[in-house]
Amino acid sequence: MSDYQDYLKRQPDAAKLKVLKRASWIISILVFSLVVVMGRYKLDLGVDLSFLPPVHAVLNSLVAIFLVLAVMAIKNKNVARHKQMIGGAVVCSILFLLCYVAYHGTQEEVRHGGEGMVRIGYLILLASHIITAAISLPFILITLSLGHTNHFARHRKMARWVFPLWLYVAVTGPICYLMLMPYY
Repeated sequence: MSDYQDYLKRQPDAAKLKVLKRASWIISILVFSLVVVMGRYKLDLGVDLSFLPPVHAVLNSLVAIFLVLAVMAIKNKNVARHKQMIGGAVVCSILFLLCYVAYHGTQEEVRHGGEGMVRIGYLILLASHIITAAISLPFILITLSLGHTNHFARHRKMARWVFPLWLYVAVTGPICYLMLMPYY
């Protein structure tokens, strides 16, 4: 029997999943609340963090790469590689979130200076990026929790629609940065 088949025979841990699902929702609500507060209030740390937007773009790009590699790994039944790549995506996402909070919690917003269809296109892309990021966060965390607690059938079912959302957020972030870059 293959390692993949052995892995699928692991027993689900319902108690751990319950705790992780609750934590997923709490973390998501806290992150959403923090982002809303950052939009209204700025801290003056006396530190120039204007170098962070390209870091955001790089981290998001790495998330996208890790996600694609994770899907390729699991399609090849390489669970260990899948877990490594998902771990990379999670680490880059956490680093992104920390940098995002540091930047947007201390810096004034940079506005797109374009006009016409370019500006409208940017605003539509940005809005879809932000909305998808906000909506997908709890479901990303729950999907990770399902995999971590050996609920593989539910994990696969949920990942089929969560993966494209997470990938969309990871890809549109750098595109938004590139469209806004001339105005920094």
